[in-house]
Order: sequence, then structure tokens, then C-alpha cells
Amino acid sequence: MKKAVAEILAYIALWVMFSSLAYAYDPSPLQDFCVAVNDSNSVVFVNGKFCQDPKMATANDFFFPGLNVPGNTSNKLGFMVTQVTVNQIGGLNTLGISLARLDFAPYGLNPPHTHPRGTEILTVMEGSLFVGFVTSNPDNRLISKVLCQGDVFVFPIGLIHFQQNVGNTPAVAISGLSSQNPGVITIANAVFGSKPPISVDVLTKAFQVDNNTVSYLQAQF
Repeated sequence: MKKAVAEILAYIALWVMFSSLAYAYDPSPLQDFCVAVNDSNSVVFVNGKFCQDPKMATANDFFFPGLNVPGNTSNKLGFMVTQVTVNQIGGLNTLGISLARLDFAPYGLNPPHTHPRGTEILTVMEGSLFVGFVTSNPDNRLISKVLCQGDVFVFPIGLIHFQQNVGNTPAVAISGLSSQNPGVITIANAVFGSKPPISVDVLTKAFQVDNNTVSYLQAQF
């Protein structure tokens, strides 16, 4: 009986340990802050960044100006993102959050993409957006909704999602992300614009189209 109880406790301990590892994306800070600097002579290296001496920190290490400035949407997609990650605010290092401003021209599109290291929560500030994400295999279910000013929507970490302006006026949204550097993988760019290119044979079989179609799509990226 004691052996059985011990085995159960051991399994529980292992489950807790591996569960904790699975959900530990950005490390928890062990000090007030760890301002990232581009100085390899710094003594502390945390979460991919060198840390400045905390005594040297100033207000500017935690500051980003200009999120009120519209992004330039004069491109093929009619979309521009202004990121506020650890690369823009060094003081975000180890804090596990970031921000972005999304600007859409009329009918502009933020194409299907994923954030491999962060969940996104989006608030529409102006206009209206059609948004959605796709659940993982095998269901691949589309969960979508049209959002208006003041509406909020969540995109779970790692899932493919998109936003499209469905109005004839510009739209603006603000996104918060649960990582200091959530990353982004734009699906079309990654699949058809990889360097070196993915084999045409692989893509024709994966997408069930002919070689000419794949070659045309690769040429676009």
C-alpha cells in the first residue's frame, strides 16, 4: 500500500514539474527590473538580453513615445503594426508583456499569422474589424467575430489568427501580448517566402495544387 501511495505521489510531482515547464514562457523576474542593453560587457544575461546595472536605470528605459502616430498603411495589405516590445523599451525585459498599435486602411488586412510566444488581447479603438483564429488539429475550427469600437477579443498563444478592416474608413486597434518578445510568423511569407525556398514538390502535395501555382505564389514573396 505504501509503495502504491509513493508511486502516486511521484507521478503527481512529475506532472506538476512538467506542467510548470510547459507553461513557463517568459521567466519570472527575480528583481525589480532588468533593463536590456546592447552591451556584451554587462555581467548579467537574462532572457536573451544583457542587463544594465539597476542603479543606472532612468525613466527613458521604461518609456516609448508616439503610439498616437498612425502607421503607414500604403502597402499591398493596407496594414501596419507599430510594436512596443523589449526591443523598443529595454525595461520590458523579464516582465512578460508587450504592446502593439495596428493600423488598417479601408479593407486592409493583417494576414493569417501566429505569435509563438504570446497570447494576444486586442481592443478596437476606431472602425470595425473582422477577426478570428483557427483551433488546432484535427478540428481546425474558425472562431470569428466582427468587432466595433471598444470591443475586445483574445487570440490564444500559437494559434493562427487574422484581422481585417470591414469598413470604408481607417481602423485602429491596440494589442497587448503576454511576452516581452512574442514573435510573429506570417503564414504565407513563411510557407512561400522561406530562404532557401521549400521544395515545390513538398508544397504541391501539401496544398494539392499544381507546380505552376506554387511557383507563382513563391514569386510573390
